[in-house]
Formats: sequence, structure tokens, C-alpha cells
Amino acid sequence: METVLAFIIIFGALVFFHELGHFLFAKRAGILVREFAIGMGPKILGITKGETLYTVRLLPIGGYVRMAGEEMDAIHIQAGHRIGVLLNKDGVATKVIMNQKTMHPDILFLEVEEADLEKELYIKGYDEDEKFVRIEVAREALVEENGKETILAPYDRQFNSKSVGHRFMTILAGPLFNFILAFFIFTAIALMQGIPTNEPVITEVAEDSPAEAAGMQDGDLVTAISGEAIASWNELVGIVQENAGNPLEFEVERGGEQMAFTITPEVSEESPEKVGVIGVLYQSPLEKDFFGSFVYGAEQTIFWFKEIFRLLGMLVTGQFTIDALSGPVGIYKTTEEVAKYGIFTLMSWAGMLSINLGIMNLLPLPALDGGRLMFFILEALRGKPVDSQKEGMVHFVGIMLLMLLMIIVTWNDIQKFFF
Repeated sequence: METVLAFIIIFGALVFFHELGHFLFAKRAGILVREFAIGMGPKILGITKGETLYTVRLLPIGGYVRMAGEEMDAIHIQAGHRIGVLLNKDGVATKVIMNQKTMHPDILFLEVEEADLEKELYIKGYDEDEKFVRIEVAREALVEENGKETILAPYDRQFNSKSVGHRFMTILAGPLFNFILAFFIFTAIALMQGIPTNEPVITEVAEDSPAEAAGMQDGDLVTAISGEAIASWNELVGIVQENAGNPLEFEVERGGEQMAFTITPEVSEESPEKVGVIGVLYQSPLEKDFFGSFVYGAEQTIFWFKEIFRLLGMLVTGQFTIDALSGPVGIYKTTEEVAKYGIFTLMSWAGMLSINLGIMNLLPLPALDGGRLMFFILEALRGKPVDSQKEGMVHFVGIMLLMLLMIIVTWNDIQKFFF
């Protein structure tokens, strides 16, 4: 139950912040946001506030912000249609009823001759007395069809009416907010737990390890490796990892005395890469520093951004296979393991996932935010947008391929963890 709760909180936070970025920048650009959804598929919960429907949906595989002007959002009234309108005291239509299932004492029925519900906002047609009339439509008018009401979206409030810059920032804001969330998480860890001093002090030497064989002991302070001064644990780890099979000269301080050891890192059996290890453990002392916590948050965000990007590069170059990828099932199982090590480890995991989500969404692939950004860049270079039908087809194919990849990854996760 704890794992389920942790997964829901982490997933919800990551998706919420991602979609919040899209939402806030869309609102800032004056775009009408029709729905803010966490999850996909059938709706579980929904509440309308202002002009936006906020929903929680069944499938934990993402979320979305549905903006006016996207996909099949446009409202069209064809000539010859019989509709009903409700007028305010100034004779302006505040509600357009697309069928006659709804009855109202003040409803005015029209046989439409011509209508524009995007730019000039009017309806022309014949009333029940065969009189030809032109009715202005309010910008905030409701359109009802089969009992479902939709807020009218004038063209200037639609996504595609905005400048390339506004559209670019609206889409970019999703991944950007994931990086901001990661920064807040790592900063919160430092504020609550403290900042690791990162001194290269050996906390524990593993049995039957290269370090033990060479004579290294718990509490040794590493001062240099092969003549290169060492000031932090990260520097020590970096040198060891890059020198699997290569002898290294360790200079350490023990009880005020200087000592030297020759240690050859062995290849780690737990990493898919050829990474060197010498069999030592490290647990850094922690210190509280309010302003330093924000620096630590930024450093950790940058570090994991680079690390995830490096691992992604290895996947592209074939050093990783598709089996190394994880979907919702794999993330759930990893969350289950990480939760055993406490709240701060779980928070770090959430920060890494947030950065991973941001990077993945920035990949220049169809249907992802990065793919849409590429079309905006192309539009800026060409001076005109790509044909919407062609762009839509590219994104549709991208969605199908992503769904196929999700199925494959999820199946691999199921086989890996349950069979």
C-alpha cells in the first residue's frame, strides 16, 4: 500500500508540474484551456472552474492540457442547419444550441444561412417568421450539443492564432517545469537533511575487494590518485570508474600519517557499462546551510541532467538495448525498492524521474513536445507554418510508434519482474 501511495504521489507530482507549465504559459499567451488532465483514458474525477475542466483519468501514463484550436476543436455551423439561440437584453447570443433537444421559453430558432464563430462572431439566418436576421455572438458564449456545453473560442484565443514565440514557450514550459520541480526537490532534501560535505573519506571497505587486498581501511581520507589531488568523493568515483583494469596509486591520510596503496579497479558486475570499482562505501557527513541548499539543488539538477543525457546517448549508440528502458511497471517496481531506503532517497528518485521526463519530452520525436518544437523552429525559418494535415499525420504516426514502444517496454517489465 505504501508503494502504491508513493507511486501515485510521485507520478501525480511529475505530471502535474509538467502540465502546469503548459497551462500557465497558455493562459499567459491568452489561449483558452479547455481541459487540464492528469492521467489518460476514462475520467475518474472532474470539476469545472472558470473556463477549464480539471480531470483525473484512469491510466497513469501521462496527462495533457487541451487548448482551443487544437485537433478537432473548431465549432462549425453549416448553411441549412436549424439551431436555437438564447439572447441577452442587448440581443447578443450568449448560448447556441446545435440541436432541438433542449427547450427554453426564450429560445429563438434559426435556419442558418451563414455563420462565423471564430473571427467576426455572428449568425445569419431566417427566424420562425421567415425574417432574415443577423445576430451577434458573445465572445464567451456557450455552445450546446447533445446536452454538452462548450465555451466558444474566438480565433484570437486559439493556440494556432498565437505567434511562434508564444506557441514555442507554451510547449517548452512543460519540460522546463520538470527541471524546476527537480531543483525544488533536491533543494528541499538539502534543507531538511543537510548538504553532503562530499569529503573523500572511506566509510567502509568491502570484504574480498581490491581496496581490502591493498590494505585500505575504514576512515582513510584519500588525498590523491596517481598524482592528481582529490578534493571530493565525486572526483574519486569518477577516476575509479574510468580506470577499470588500470593500476592506480592511492595516497591516503590515516591518523595523521600519509600512506600509499596501489589498487586496480575491477569491472562492476552491476553496471551494463565497463565501470571500475574498488569495493569501498561512502556515507558523507551532512551540514545545514540555507543558501548552500539552493546551490546544492542546482548542482544536483545539472548533474542528473548530464547523467541521464549521457545514458540516453548510450542507448542511441547501441551500448544499451531496449531492455534497459522501463515503463510504468518498471518505475513502480523501482519505486518499491527505493522506498525501503527512506523518504530522502525516495525524493531523490522523484527528482531524477522529473529530469528524465523533461529530457524525454524534449526529444525531437513526433507527438512529443520536442517534435512540436521542431515544427515551430521550421515555421520560424520558413516564415510560414507547415501544412497542418501533414504535421498532424506525422504526429499521428509518432503516437502510434510511441504506443507500440510503450507496449514492448511494459511487456519487458512484466517478464522481468513477474516471470
